[in-house]
Amino acid sequence: MNKKRPIILLICTVFALFWPGISSALTARDKFAKAEACSQKLLKSKQKQQYRHNWLACIEKFQTVYRHNPSGPWAAAGLYRSGRLYELLYKRSFKKTDLQEAVDFYQRIMKRFPKSRYRQKAATALQYLSTPAVKKRVFKKEGNRKQKTDPIRNTAYNKSISRVRPPSTVTGLRFWSNPTYTRLVIDADTKISYTYKFLEKEPAIQKPPRLYVDLKQSRLGKDIKKFIPIDDNLLRNVRAAQKTNNSVRVVIDIKSFKTFKVFALQNPFRIVVDVWGNTYATKKTKSSPAGTKDTKMIPGALAKQLALGVRRIVIDPGHGGNDFGAPGYFKGVHEKNIVLQIARKLAKKIRKKLGIEVVITRNSDRYLSLEERTAIANTKNADLFISIHTNSAKNRQAYGMETYFLNLATDDEAILVAARENATSTKNISDLERILFDLMHNAKINESSRLAGYVQESLYQHMKRRYKRIKNKGVKQAPFYVLLGAQMPSILIETSFISNPREGRRLLNANYQEQLAEAIVKGIKYYIRDTH
Repeated sequence: MNKKRPIILLICTVFALFWPGISSALTARDKFAKAEACSQKLLKSKQKQQYRHNWLACIEKFQTVYRHNPSGPWAAAGLYRSGRLYELLYKRSFKKTDLQEAVDFYQRIMKRFPKSRYRQKAATALQYLSTPAVKKRVFKKEGNRKQKTDPIRNTAYNKSISRVRPPSTVTGLRFWSNPTYTRLVIDADTKISYTYKFLEKEPAIQKPPRLYVDLKQSRLGKDIKKFIPIDDNLLRNVRAAQKTNNSVRVVIDIKSFKTFKVFALQNPFRIVVDVWGNTYATKKTKSSPAGTKDTKMIPGALAKQLALGVRRIVIDPGHGGNDFGAPGYFKGVHEKNIVLQIARKLAKKIRKKLGIEVVITRNSDRYLSLEERTAIANTKNADLFISIHTNSAKNRQAYGMETYFLNLATDDEAILVAARENATSTKNISDLERILFDLMHNAKINESSRLAGYVQESLYQHMKRRYKRIKNKGVKQAPFYVLLGAQMPSILIETSFISNPREGRRLLNANYQEQLAEAIVKGIKYYIRDTH
């Protein structure tokens, strides 16, 4: 026995050393298989190929393979298939950004995986994409269809309609800020084509660094305020002017910044400019926040954990004012009122049971734009952002609860939910996913996913012990305007179906609302314990 023991120990040691790599490779292989299945489904369906979100969803699956183990045996395969799908997407979209994404993926393979068999494939693809004749053939083959279906990218067509179509009107400028973050919104009455550029400081002519946004085919509204002083740590002011007869320029004078993002949202059309600075000024103290009634920390280990982590939560009751949200099964019942009642109960429980400060985006029946809700969470330096909603469906029998976090949509149902909550179309969701793809690197997707998991599981377990016919629709992901740009873990909870007769009746019941709030608090508590 003594002679065998060292051999057994040696075998166990070797197995322990190599097992993580083996396990990792197997998991990556499984993820690649799922991504490949998604790709094959897409390429076999002409209908699926018409929608951008289907392409991006498959690309994201291949990128998950790479992110799972960036130096593993499946990493190069994930990158190559991502590039290949972008290459095929470019032949349909004619977007230079899609072509550039494909080139970037192939170049990464050349650089990071010189010994991989995918290196030669990437080199061949790059050579193919760099041939001018290829682009000519693509445009010649698709030129007629492009002019009919995609006039936005056809210069000749644009010139012909520019004389007919009236210019868009820039209707307003809005901003929210704190020492390390500012969100500026440029409002317009219709969709506008725009470009933006950052200019460095020019000491010779005493010009500060500035970011300007040029809006084509547009004019300033008569009552718009053309100069708005901001004067926070990041920005000096914002100026709007009629650059030419048919274009408007908005200039943002900058004091300092770390990074910025510019993107557009639909219905109504607005351009959002997010500017971030250094985070040294945030959360200077660990003391409990003042000015709230029930902010005293509870005793014990949990209080210590909370002091190190989550100190402020922003709760967002969806809709409000002239935005009624989803209509209920029962006449006169609307989402905006139900979610406000749940949010108030949730805020009270969080303060009492967790000792955490709570900010509610709206505490009355008033309208807030979706981008303003996120701006409130960012400017208040929230540690968590929770948006409360009720679900709805044409099928009155649909029921259950689900929790979302921000990411590319994984199924058609998620796209429909996002389109409804964003008050936009499923087509605009496709455009939004391109924006989201660019913002995902800064979003706290992993933390949001974990928070969503804890809250969803708590909701299901807590409610099924108290009510019959409780359905767990699980954790899902989709691009929601209200979560876009949030700097903290953020989730959107569809508490129940207001369109279902049984759940619609329950949502009107104060005790059911209390139990929903109790379950969400438990989920938050589990998330905090796990995090710290």
